[in-house]
Amino acid sequence: MENYCGANCENCGIKENCKGCTATCGSPFGGRCVAAEYIKAGGKKGYEDFKAKLLEEINELLKAEGLGKAEELCELAGSFINLEYTMPSGEKVKLLNDKNIYLGTQIEFADMGVCYGVAADTSFVLISSYSVDGSEPEIVLYKRR
Repeated sequence: MENYCGANCENCGIKENCKGCTATCGSPFGGRCVAAEYIKAGGKKGYEDFKAKLLEEINELLKAEGLGKAEELCELAGSFINLEYTMPSGEKVKLLNDKNIYLGTQIEFADMGVCYGVAADTSFVLISSYSVDGSEPEIVLYKRR
């Protein structure tokens, strides 16, 4: 399957639902893809520059929260990372769009039984915590960009 960003689509667990980047002009699941948008507008170099600056910003936020350091950002389908958070009112909400592709990473502290996940695009950065099995998600930080 051809894509814009160079991600290894063969290892994707949801590739059977993917229509392909090239065939869909950068909307493989029907939504926005931050990688495709940047690459179409400014080429691969523009995208890599954006990713590097975003990683820097995320690492500053992680450092401020005492959560370690992210080594890289990967393209991730919203349906794969869209956790359901319980709000103070008790309402359960999902903050991401299942059809979009975000940039993100996971920092795992398996010995403590917790992971920190990062999801971002051009408009926000979301840092959340959850147990190693993905349950009990909590929002650590949500920042508009």
